[in-house]
Amino acid sequence: MMMLFTAAWISGIFQEYSGNVQETITINEVVTDSRVEADHALFVPIAGENFDGHDFLLQAVENGAAAVLWDRSKQLPESLPNDFPVFYTEDTVTALQELASKYREEVDPVVIGITGSNGKTTTKDLVAAVAKTTRRTHYTDGNFNNHIGLPLTILAMKPDTEVLVLEMGMSAFGEIDLLSRLALPDHVIITNIGESHIEYLGSREGIAKAKLEILHGLKKGGSIIIDGDEPLLEHLHKEPNCIRCGFQPENDLVITEVEVKQEQTDFRVADESYTVSLLGSHHTKNAAYALAVAGKLGIPPEKCRQAFKSLELTGMRFEMITGPGGESIINDAYNASPTSMKAAIEVVKQMNDFEQKILVLGDVYELGEFAETMHRSVAEVITEPITALLTFGEDAAYITQEVNERQPAIPSRHFTSRQALVGALKPYLQKDAVILFKASRGLQFESLINEIIHT
Repeated sequence: MMMLFTAAWISGIFQEYSGNVQETITINEVVTDSRVEADHALFVPIAGENFDGHDFLLQAVENGAAAVLWDRSKQLPESLPNDFPVFYTEDTVTALQELASKYREEVDPVVIGITGSNGKTTTKDLVAAVAKTTRRTHYTDGNFNNHIGLPLTILAMKPDTEVLVLEMGMSAFGEIDLLSRLALPDHVIITNIGESHIEYLGSREGIAKAKLEILHGLKKGGSIIIDGDEPLLEHLHKEPNCIRCGFQPENDLVITEVEVKQEQTDFRVADESYTVSLLGSHHTKNAAYALAVAGKLGIPPEKCRQAFKSLELTGMRFEMITGPGGESIINDAYNASPTSMKAAIEVVKQMNDFEQKILVLGDVYELGEFAETMHRSVAEVITEPITALLTFGEDAAYITQEVNERQPAIPSRHFTSRQALVGALKPYLQKDAVILFKASRGLQFESLINEIIHT
């Protein structure tokens, strides 16, 4: 494993310390979990509501920790060796963020910051794939995109990293502001403004305002890459470094000739044709954001084409699985918002290779007082050629109610028992069927898929 920095380098940031902090003490990784087997790690204990990482320092040392950031108000274990490097701080989370900021400054990569209600993880995967074709690239793993995950992502990059791609998530005002000032992006992408976290932010305008906090850390002259079709981002069009991506002809990168096939989506941007190994026209916009970044990094279209075809995606995002009866199961169970649910349904409608198109939809969380309205709005796109709708949970019942009123010809049923839902799906498990599973993460729809696959 490559060395990140030394204990001596850390002592230049946190000047109150004990133990041996010489150059010879090297740090190869930064961990917050004492149970993880590590290699010369800096352990950063986090105090949560139900646990305190400071209680597990000795376990971390046993598993390979070589130094620790330590809340000075806590008692060190008596059996800790006197020469073990301990860096004292007021708050270990703030210290983790400060360390990440200094390390980013030290490595000095080109930083791409990505936020948005939907599509940010897929966009991150696409941008990273494109950047990797010509640059040493590090990017957010999984959903490490919050006030702890993002600093850990920065601190996991190798010292020779040239491009750093950071996903920035949020659920309240001020969170993206913190992440952006920490990352200091050279270029930012705002994928879209949906309804995620509307319960806390009050309106789509509120969500837009929170996402726009990503501009607070943007370096002078940095690019702002946006959904050019989104009216709530229209005020950014006059910014000199704004790159608008979308389907409308006035955008800077205009997407045309979209064709959704069984395992890919074809499209054109400018005079170039591309194929992305994702299903749905909405993914062509995510790919266009990656093309905008490629333009800034001087990466040619041919390299982008290669990257899109060999894409490695974060799991459970429109993952296609073949079921026991030869049916195609779409596992889109990672998360959901009304916008992403509608987009997924539109993709299923465009999949012409299947006679039967079945939707299995569950609750979308964090909608608060908007829950009924937003769930009912999903029904707007549930029209022919959808064959059947099965919903599960509580608020998802509103989708079924609305479809029964609007489209009585489409069989629509709501379930409160997982067993009954799996039973109702059995007649559809055949070769000419595609079945979409989409719900908020808390419903664990992937376990439903496992039940069906192993029946």
